[in-house]
Amino acid sequence: MSLSLLLDHLKQTAALGQVAGLLSWDQEAVMPKRGAAQRAEQAGAMAAVIHNRNTDPRIPEWIAGIDRSALSAFDTCNIDEALRVHQRATKIPARLAEESARAASEGHRIWAAAREEKDFGLFAPALKRNIDLKREEAACLTEPGAELYDALLDEFEPGARTAELLPLLESLRPPLVALREKIAGKPKPNPLSGHFLAAGQLAFAADIAARLGYDFDAGRIDTVVHPFCSGTGGDVRITTRTDEADPLNCLYTTMHEVGHALYAQGAPDPFLPAADYCSMGVHESQSRFWENQIGRSRVYAEWLYPAMSKAFGDIGVDSPDALYAAVNRVETGFIRTEADEVHYNLHVLLRFELERELISGALEVEDLEQVWNTRFKRDFGLDVPDPSLGVLQDVHWSAGLFGYFPTYSLGNLYAACLDKAMRTDLPDRDEMVRSSQMQPILDWLRQKIHGQGRLLPAPRLVEQATGQVPSAAPLIEYLDEKFTRLYDL
Repeated sequence: MSLSLLLDHLKQTAALGQVAGLLSWDQEAVMPKRGAAQRAEQAGAMAAVIHNRNTDPRIPEWIAGIDRSALSAFDTCNIDEALRVHQRATKIPARLAEESARAASEGHRIWAAAREEKDFGLFAPALKRNIDLKREEAACLTEPGAELYDALLDEFEPGARTAELLPLLESLRPPLVALREKIAGKPKPNPLSGHFLAAGQLAFAADIAARLGYDFDAGRIDTVVHPFCSGTGGDVRITTRTDEADPLNCLYTTMHEVGHALYAQGAPDPFLPAADYCSMGVHESQSRFWENQIGRSRVYAEWLYPAMSKAFGDIGVDSPDALYAAVNRVETGFIRTEADEVHYNLHVLLRFELERELISGALEVEDLEQVWNTRFKRDFGLDVPDPSLGVLQDVHWSAGLFGYFPTYSLGNLYAACLDKAMRTDLPDRDEMVRSSQMQPILDWLRQKIHGQGRLLPAPRLVEQATGQVPSAAPLIEYLDEKFTRLYDL
């Protein structure tokens, strides 16, 4: 009886969380501008309701009354997750949960306007409010003497700690910098050229999404400023963007978000916490795998070149090899989401460094733009021309998502580990990709990752799937082999 009461409570709470997610999707995709103030109030009200449910004193009472001796691993995980969320929520005042949700909604609106105006000063007060609230939240969750940032990181990567994560991610820096320097003197491959109508790009992106396994009866594609994926189970929505001079932006943005969506559509239950995604690092592994290990592979270019030529006509390159070189063109740039695989993790490391300092108080908002520009010059050798190409380019801080950025690099790391193991289990993997027959690949991920929910912590899940403790070695090996051949190093 106690288990049934607990599960019913969890399902209703999850349903409300999904409603909150739909409000966020609507704000990004279709909401009129004048609805922003109302949406902030709606988001705050929904956060207050969900917080009240997560702190319900009956939760520990129900759990205490459950006999675990005959429970499945799935139900045991539901109980453990319910208790973890309850203990975390009870440390956060309801007022703070509501105010944080309201500030995130308002902050996104202000960020979008500041980005369009290329004026960090417009966004700075909203960012300061978000940071103050996040510092307060972290202080509620952190034991004396512990790092505040870890409490925020734990929301996205349960169990992760900066002291362990930092050396792992920083170990990527020396080999990536060395690889970048070796490539720097090499001739750059030609990019694609032409005029690619937005409608044609969206039609092509939808076809690619379906071929990867995205179920349009359980989803849809819309365009937004900063693409994302939202939902789970039977309602998983993706977003993308178009640039009529560059169809690759839409293509790889869509493949990235489809990777997230396939994970969400493959959840074994749309409401229970044990069936939810394991961590954002694992979630990002799915998006990065489909975008990079599949979408930017040499064998996929053999299918993609004729498909793009049929869809768009002359694309400015004349062969699969030329397309493969173009989609893997290594060039220092400002935008993280458009970065090649050599530079991408360097972008993440910069943000990881800055947001830790923002939360600790070592860096204040009024100094952020200057510090960003100085450190970007340090890491990439370029002067940032305006904040839309620098500190204002990412949506995360406007929405209070501090602790999210390192999960991108974890995702790259996990994706390389999974790809290496998959190649052993599926020896015909390259032939599948060459003909765009992706179902066996998706089935492998469904079994190894999607269907496992939160039964294991992220490192253990990846270890179980691959037979190896996750490390940076497969990622470095993959990048070194790929770009050594591509650039004849």
